[in-house]
Amino acid sequence: MALALLRVGVRSAISRGILEKRGAQALSCSLFASEQNAFRTENAYQYAHVAKRMYSKRNVHHTRASASVNEDSDSDSDSDDEHNRGESQFWRRKMRTLHSHLDVNKDGVISYDDFMLLGERFADLGHLSPAAKEEFEQVLRDMWVEQWGEISPYNLVSVEKYLEEMHHVLNDTSLKRKCHHFLPFLFKAVDKDGSGEISVQEFKLFFQCLGLSHDHAVVSFTFIDTNEDGKISFKEFVKLGRDYILSDDPTRPSKHFWGPLVE
Repeated sequence: MALALLRVGVRSAISRGILEKRGAQALSCSLFASEQNAFRTENAYQYAHVAKRMYSKRNVHHTRASASVNEDSDSDSDSDDEHNRGESQFWRRKMRTLHSHLDVNKDGVISYDDFMLLGERFADLGHLSPAAKEEFEQVLRDMWVEQWGEISPYNLVSVEKYLEEMHHVLNDTSLKRKCHHFLPFLFKAVDKDGSGEISVQEFKLFFQCLGLSHDHAVVSFTFIDTNEDGKISFKEFVKLGRDYILSDDPTRPSKHFWGPLVE
């Protein structure tokens, strides 16, 4: 009898030890996951800066060659080689990326409702004045009608149709001059403090409206903040956004403007 009780006691002690060990392991895993998340967020800048240095080293010759570009020009992209512009897989990936952001409901096509809903996301941040919000909506309506025609639930823009139209933009001087007209409103919408410059925290609002993560915002901001002063001016923002659309050069920082490129 005593021996049986002893065995039961030993088994109970072993069971408690196993449960305590499992509990400790579970707690350890939970703490590790939390630390990993914190590490990823807190060190997003560090990761991005390392990647940026590697990127810069690969393209040092291009940077030197581009140093003479007139900073007062409307966009550096105008100096790109006109031959076969818009034919590269790189440019097509950029346009597919932009199409995916405009396709708000992710059904594979852009509708007028998608177009306006994305505009509302930026307007709903509350940093546009009523007059600016109304003007922004009008700009979007005009852009839709000029590029896609009638405002109708049956007027849908597939990826291929979008690529074809944006290729047309590259070769139409009047459309090239208008393709960035919506960008100032995006800037004003995310310039929370109205300083005329966007910090990385404000840039996160931009990516938030696109449905992208804050980590993606930090990485992209690090690449496009070429002078590393921690801010993007109004002029820089518009120039980068326009260059993204018009440039066929994969070494330009503007390729990071709308986040990771789709495959």
